[in-house]
Amino acid sequence: MEALPGEATNFLILFARVGAVLMLLPVFSEDAVPPKIRLMLALGMSAGLWGLIGGRIAPVAADSPALPGILIAEILTGLAIGMIIKIMFLAAAMAGSIISLQIGLSSALLNDSAQGGQAAVLSKLVSVAAAVVCMGMGLHHLWIAAIVHSYTMFPVGALPPAANFAQLAIATIGKAMSLSISLAAPLLVYGIVFNMALGLSTRLAPAIQVFFLVQPLNLLLGLALFASLFGAILTAFATALALWMQAGWV
Repeated sequence: MEALPGEATNFLILFARVGAVLMLLPVFSEDAVPPKIRLMLALGMSAGLWGLIGGRIAPVAADSPALPGILIAEILTGLAIGMIIKIMFLAAAMAGSIISLQIGLSSALLNDSAQGGQAAVLSKLVSVAAAVVCMGMGLHHLWIAAIVHSYTMFPVGALPPAANFAQLAIATIGKAMSLSISLAAPLLVYGIVFNMALGLSTRLAPAIQVFFLVQPLNLLLGLALFASLFGAILTAFATALALWMQAGWV
C-alpha cells in the first residue's frame, strides 16, 4: 500500500500520453465512438502498456514538484504524435475527394466531423473503408508500436521539439497529398480523357448541350471504374501507410 501513490502517479503519466494519442488517432478518435468507450480504450491500452513502459516513467515520476509540467509535456507529445498519424491517414479522404470531382459527384455532400465540415460522399466512403482495411490488416498494431517507440524518441518529461514536429508535419502533408494523387491517378486519367472527348464533341456539335447529355454516362463509367479499382486503392493505401509507419515510427 505504501507504493500505491507512486504507482498511481506513474500510471497517470502514462495515461496522459496514451490518452492524448487516442484523441487524434484514426478510428479511435471518430465521433461515432462514444467518449466513454474512448476513455475505456485509453485506460485499457495504458494498462496493457504498463509492463513495457512503466520502468521508464518511475525515475521521472519521483519528482513530485515537476509533475504538472511532466503531464503537460506528455499531453503535448501525445497530441503531436496523434496529429501526424491522422494527417497521413487523411490521404484516403483526399483521394476520395479527387475521385468525386472527376466523376461528377463533388456536389453530393454529407457532414463529416473528421474532416471539419462537409465532405463528398465518396470521400467519406473511402475514409471509412480505409479504416476497416487498416484494422483488418493489423495496422493498429503499428500505431500501438509507435506509442511504445515514442518513449525512446521523446523521453518522459521532456517537451516535444516543436521545430522538428513542425518540419515533420509539413513533410507528412506533402507525403499525404502525393499518396492521395497516386491513389486517385486512374480516375484522374479517366477524367482527363473523358473531358477531352467532351470538349471535342462540343466543338463538333456546338448547338447540342453535350454536357447535360453525357453527365449520366460520366457517372456510370466513373462509378464502374471506381468500383473495379476500389479494392486495389484500399490495399495500396494500407500498404503505403504501413511502410510509412515502419520507416520512422516503429
